[in-house]
Amino acid sequence: MNKITLTTLLLFLVFGNLPAQQEKGITGYDNWLESWTDFRPNKADYSEPTEILSGNISSNTTLYKRNTYLLLGDVFVTDSTILTIEPGTVIIGDFKTKGSLTISKGSKIIAEGTVTDPIIFTSSRPDKKQGDWGGLFILGSAPINSLGKVSSLNYGLSPSSTEIISYGGDDLYSNSGILKYVRVEFAGKKTKEFGNFSGITLAGVGLKTTISNVMVSYSEGNSFNILGGEVVIEKAISFRSKENDYKFNYGVRCNLVNSLAVRSPYISSPDGSRCLYISSYDLKEETDTSKETFVNAENLTLINISNDLKGDISVGLVQEAIYIGPDVSVSINKSVISGFNPAIILDSKIAINNENLAKIKFTRSYFNNCNGNIFRNEYANNDDLESWYGSRAFDNVYSKGPDSETFINSENYKRPDYRLRINKIFASNEVVQDEKH
Repeated sequence: MNKITLTTLLLFLVFGNLPAQQEKGITGYDNWLESWTDFRPNKADYSEPTEILSGNISSNTTLYKRNTYLLLGDVFVTDSTILTIEPGTVIIGDFKTKGSLTISKGSKIIAEGTVTDPIIFTSSRPDKKQGDWGGLFILGSAPINSLGKVSSLNYGLSPSSTEIISYGGDDLYSNSGILKYVRVEFAGKKTKEFGNFSGITLAGVGLKTTISNVMVSYSEGNSFNILGGEVVIEKAISFRSKENDYKFNYGVRCNLVNSLAVRSPYISSPDGSRCLYISSYDLKEETDTSKETFVNAENLTLINISNDLKGDISVGLVQEAIYIGPDVSVSINKSVISGFNPAIILDSKIAINNENLAKIKFTRSYFNNCNGNIFRNEYANNDDLESWYGSRAFDNVYSKGPDSETFINSENYKRPDYRLRINKIFASNEVVQDEKH
């Protein structure tokens, strides 16, 4: 009995002295943003390129840390090839040719950096800007909801055959490789016909693909563009994207876990850009509507950092954090949405009925400093929605608090910590009344 009591006491002391962590928003006993990230990437100075990547890579290839690589034009990994990238390797997207890298269906990228030696994709220019180069495309054979079950990238790429840019199929477990401890900076080139590239496009990617600890910063297009497939994304960061941070379409089923989006009203596109843009199709008549997009998100932190939030809202610089289109399913749990106008907008085509409300869930989340919480687009009166999601059954919390008191260290521009401060949430299930816009 004495041994059991002593053991129990020891366990209590050990676990009782572990550092506490907040359950809402990005979580962890330590700040997992440290060491491998860079929130001031325009200050970095890399070596001149020593190797050029161009055209098709059709045999297994390794990129080494000792070299610096230049992506010259559109580069394609084809013919079931494996491209392996050593930790600490720097790959530079050429500004003049708007370099890009595409991993074709059946091929793989093994880009597995470390917390102290991340892999970096960045701009070739000394004075780096959004859209300096193309971006990274990873294609797989997991299901999409386009009729015919396959599609092709439509961004003006120049492959030697259209098969190289096709994606989609029947393989839920399609394996396109690994992205881990990877940074993608200043991507998202603009095209006249096809809009902007994204920092990273995942198209038809399957469950055996690993996406973890990936940071996309200063993209002129979306940071993460997920087109169909079945994918798990964890510990992802989108920082100061001009367009959407995470865009979902074409029947993707995605688990987005412990991930972050940091927006700036002075960089965001005036044409509409959100932290999460969730849709099932572009044209309904070209879609198998039985396969809806489903996003299951847990422990997200979505934050808009503004010098004058009220003033920026009044002049139209701040938009909603999340847009939800028709014919999608969404579950967002234990997340933080701070500083938006409003927090969430449902498309006007979504009828407010039991069937649709059952598919759109927001639970145990923290809404802070938002000018309204959950609205339907083009509707002036959203009281029913606000009351529905503000009921105690959903366990959501509403508050008004400055970033300096809400987050551990959001004002450190070099090494921020966007975890919530412990014990700084005042548990209120009453919806905070804001001016409706």
